[in-house]
Amino acid sequence: MQLGFVGLGKMGGFMVQRLLGGGHEIVAYVRTAETVRKAEALGARGAHSLADLARALAPPRAVWVMVPAGDAVTQVIEDLLPHLSKGDVIIDGGNSYYKESIRRSEHLRGKGIGFMDCGTSGGVWGLKVGYCLMIGGDQETFERLEPAFRTLAPPDGYARMGAAGAGHLVKMVHNGVEYGMMQAYAEGFDILKASPYGLDLHRISHLWNQGSVVRSWLLELAESALREDPGLEKLQGYVQDSGEGRWTVLEAIERDVPAPIITLSLFERFHSRRPDSFAARLLAALRNQFGGHAVKTK
Repeated sequence: MQLGFVGLGKMGGFMVQRLLGGGHEIVAYVRTAETVRKAEALGARGAHSLADLARALAPPRAVWVMVPAGDAVTQVIEDLLPHLSKGDVIIDGGNSYYKESIRRSEHLRGKGIGFMDCGTSGGVWGLKVGYCLMIGGDQETFERLEPAFRTLAPPDGYARMGAAGAGHLVKMVHNGVEYGMMQAYAEGFDILKASPYGLDLHRISHLWNQGSVVRSWLLELAESALREDPGLEKLQGYVQDSGEGRWTVLEAIERDVPAPIITLSLFERFHSRRPDSFAARLLAALRNQFGGHAVKTK
């Protein structure tokens, strides 16, 4: 099928490659001309603007947007709208907040434009193994776009979750679960590293991937990281978050669902960015004040 694609970053660029490999016709656009040329070298048709992209697509158009969540998505949609016609559809494949996706769907429906929210998981490995796609929107549009979904995903790796917003809701919680799993692995290996046995953490990660109940793709990635740098000496313990964990915690609060593991794993990410926090210094000061406990000074 023919598909416009806006955003050619790490995920977007690899998704375009996978679509081209599946025989789809891709019209690609990003503001950086050099990146567009790279997509053209792979077989995509390059566009020099959103208007150019829309002109290159035969109605009814389908435009996949793969840009950072928030204002960037809103801006692309608003800039695209003057160049679209009734019956066209926009797919947001990024990590947008699901309530924003509901709002965008309603906004576009009033203009006769379809909208699909497509939570996309797979990272930089998706080009090789495929992407897990969690999709929201109406059934008719889903079926129209299914050839693209089928190419991007591994077998049984895509599904319609429900009406607009459902795809991004499922992806949001997926990422919250990911936070908890990553934190558990991190804490477990930290305990092993602190043991008196001089354990080979890379060997253990490989062992645990052989039939253990805690085997997973995340553990395979840990094995890969520990193979390359057994002590992880090249890294700082600074862990960023991109929003989905926060939204998952907010959703749990709104729905009265206890989610202590996901919540604490999010807070641990905050903690990683404050190696010498005021709170820790105050704790040390209080222990010194009431008990005369020794403190370390700068």
